[in-house]
Amino acid sequence: MRDRLQVKQLQVERSNLPPASFQRILQLPRFRLLLVWGLMIAGTAGLLLNLYRLQVSQASMLEGKARKQQMIYMRPFVPRRQIIDRNGNVLAVDQPVYRLYAHPKLFKRSKPEIAALLAPVIGKTPTALEKLFNQKPSGIRVGRLLTEEVADRVARLQVDGLELIQQYSRLYPQQDLAADVVGYVDVDHRGQAGVEYSQEKLLERAVRTLRLSRAGNGAIMPDHVPEGFLHFDDLRLQLTLDSRLQRAARFALKEKIEQFKAERGTVIVMDALNGSLLAMVSEPTYNPNRYYDFDVGLFKNWALSDLYEPGSTFKPLNVAIALEAGAIQPDSQFHDPGRIQIGRWPIANHDFESRGGHGLLTVSQILEYSSNIGMVRIIQQMKPSVYYGWLERLGLGQKVGIDLPFESPGQIKSQQEFTTSPIEPATTSFGQGFSLTPIQLVQLHATLANGGKLVTPHVVQGLYDTKAQLYWQPRLSAPHPIFSPATTQTVLAMMEKVVMEGTGRNAQIPGYRIAGKTGTAQKASPTGGYYTNARITSFVGIFPVDSPRYVVLAVVDEPKGRDAFGSTVAAPIVKSVIEALIAIERLPPSQPMER
Repeated sequence: MRDRLQVKQLQVERSNLPPASFQRILQLPRFRLLLVWGLMIAGTAGLLLNLYRLQVSQASMLEGKARKQQMIYMRPFVPRRQIIDRNGNVLAVDQPVYRLYAHPKLFKRSKPEIAALLAPVIGKTPTALEKLFNQKPSGIRVGRLLTEEVADRVARLQVDGLELIQQYSRLYPQQDLAADVVGYVDVDHRGQAGVEYSQEKLLERAVRTLRLSRAGNGAIMPDHVPEGFLHFDDLRLQLTLDSRLQRAARFALKEKIEQFKAERGTVIVMDALNGSLLAMVSEPTYNPNRYYDFDVGLFKNWALSDLYEPGSTFKPLNVAIALEAGAIQPDSQFHDPGRIQIGRWPIANHDFESRGGHGLLTVSQILEYSSNIGMVRIIQQMKPSVYYGWLERLGLGQKVGIDLPFESPGQIKSQQEFTTSPIEPATTSFGQGFSLTPIQLVQLHATLANGGKLVTPHVVQGLYDTKAQLYWQPRLSAPHPIFSPATTQTVLAMMEKVVMEGTGRNAQIPGYRIAGKTGTAQKASPTGGYYTNARITSFVGIFPVDSPRYVVLAVVDEPKGRDAFGSTVAAPIVKSVIEALIAIERLPPSQPMER
């Protein structure tokens, strides 16, 4: 009944409307439907496009942003490996230290009261602390590198507003004892000298970067931390140095430097069989714990970096060259008038003014008296080109390849200049006109001690764990033959006479056979020529002669006084070092002691 009424009502309404209006009314629901569908399709298309943009075209960029927000990457600080000497004595170690910061805005007591509590703990005055507290409300650095003991005392004060931040600092327990070899690290914990610099890769432990998740509130969640990431190896870098011998060498050197008011000096002790250095001392030196208080010139080890003319300490090597080349025989004799002329250059013995010429000398006597003229006559038995070839075989003009930084190569004239100028072979015969480093002279004399082989000087023995088990060892160059054992034994016998009867008497030790050679050379000027009032004194010893193994060199730069010679300055140093070596190694006498 109701449907009939509605149809009738629609018919009445339709009869009252114009035909066009009625048509529009019928089309209105269809338009709305299409509009809604169109909007839905457009919206869906937009969502799909945006989804494509987010998931495909910008996916990598957005993923990176998300990772930055959700993940952090940390490289934890891991202490450097320890450095120890050959007996396990610690030369360098990382220790925890603390920086102390004050935040006065968080203080719950008065500033004067806190200053009075804190001052005696950290070694400052209350007045100085109050001034610091008044600088700013927060983040005031109060203490620098406090020890654990001091940090514990600060913590026990229980003062609000004081903050301790832990970090690691490099400690050198032996202070300046081995600074020339060990070196130091800077504020960034990077090596700047010595093995701290040259062996950086061995001293730094491998550390993996950690990936950590961050929660919505920013808190770090260690869900990606690998198990045991804080456990690191116990390896230590062991050196060939012996701290006991190092201490004895430094004491003997300092004593003579003070006695003769010298500028500087160095002592080197090397095992001639393998090139390991048992001691390497330079004076003056520095304390690596407070390196910033010292002149930067002390950070380079001048035994490796500075050149000098070796003088008479090179004469035994020239004798070995002449013997090996067949230019002379052990019983050859040469006339020494005391002074000769080579071209326009006069050459004289050091004692010519006091005693004149020596007359007829054997090769052994030439070394014993340290005759310059005798050495010139010996070298004149060879062609300059042959002699120069031997000098090149010895490595003059090159580096020795030691595992310490900043080594300088020696200097020698070019082959053309050397072979065309008669004065060059003449001056080289008694150790002048060319230059080398003290470490190279030790290397060369080691050839006389070990039967003629050129070995590589080194201070790194290897990486060992705390149970003394070897983990890594450096590969050294194989010894390079230079002289025959017969030649070296002959020269050693001559050098022993230098100590027994010649200029090296001050190096004698009763009951022990020592070979050696003194050197007192004019000091070359950087502008050319030589200083008239400056000399370099030296002595090199080889010990023991009956079973040669150790080479000991002492060089003292610019000692003052009329009696400053290699025999009076450097020879006693070598004697003291050998005496310490005898005690440390418990070496028996070479022959019965005289009573």
